[in-house]
Amino acid sequence: MRPKIESEQNHSRRKQISVLPKRIILVRHGESQGNLNSATYTTTPDNKVPLTEEGLIQARIAGTELHRLLSDDGTNPNWRVYFYVSPYERTRSTLREIGRAFSKKRIIGVREECRIREQDFGNFQVEERMKIVKETRERFGRFFYRFPEGESAADVYDRVSSFLESLWRDIDLNRLRHNPSHDLNLIIISHGLTSRVFLTKWFKWTVKQFEYLNNLENCECRVMQLGGGGEYSLAVKHTEEEMLEWGLSPEMISDQKWRASAHKGEWNERCPWYLDAFFDNLPDSDSDGDDSSDELCHNHEKELVELCSSVELTKE
Repeated sequence: MRPKIESEQNHSRRKQISVLPKRIILVRHGESQGNLNSATYTTTPDNKVPLTEEGLIQARIAGTELHRLLSDDGTNPNWRVYFYVSPYERTRSTLREIGRAFSKKRIIGVREECRIREQDFGNFQVEERMKIVKETRERFGRFFYRFPEGESAADVYDRVSSFLESLWRDIDLNRLRHNPSHDLNLIIISHGLTSRVFLTKWFKWTVKQFEYLNNLENCECRVMQLGGGGEYSLAVKHTEEEMLEWGLSPEMISDQKWRASAHKGEWNERCPWYLDAFFDNLPDSDSDGDDSSDELCHNHEKELVELCSSVELTKE
């Protein structure tokens, strides 16, 4: 009986020191040789493609800007950062250059995470073949199209979902060794499509909404910041104009603004893709004290009978 009591006490203690990160920041890698010349992929494995000189400079600048953001322009002395990084050469190099802006005191840890790697496009890529394949992807749809010998964005979604579950366990169990008196910031250095998939999963966007998202520029960031009510939002740090440029619809932007002040666990009734994207003309509620819902069901059954009858007449 005693071990159980101790276990509950330890669990309670972990809960007390579990603090949500102030920011979760997605960063795309700097310019790579593959971004500069797609022929690079015909001779170099995707995971070994290096940064260009411009990409190294972009990463150093990003490090300075991130330091300024996390320190609130030097006004906040109590903050720390934990890094997650894709195992690819270009993301590891981006992390290394970003890290030049930070002291060891500020970095409480770093972890290489395979689940946030680039979408797999196959092995060595034949340039002419890849042009045809990417044209086919545009016709098929970016989310479900699977590259020959590679992945679809849906496959990336599955492994990013798994990563998010691990991320929350890290936070909940304080595996990041975070002192709750300091603001915790998580920086995830990854790839363009992977970052868009991450946002889609986090904010419960639909596949259709994902298709409209624009890719991040090299070393561009997406800052998800904790709002006053405990929800994360892009609208705390970013402007409406920025979000429009990224491909967010007015409805998605409205939801981000709502999240900036919403209390955790609240339901945004005005968010159209929570229900309206899946159902037609749902009534707001059942009327009190009458049989309107039964009447609605009866009318629906009547419409189905009439529809089936018309189909049978057509067959005859």
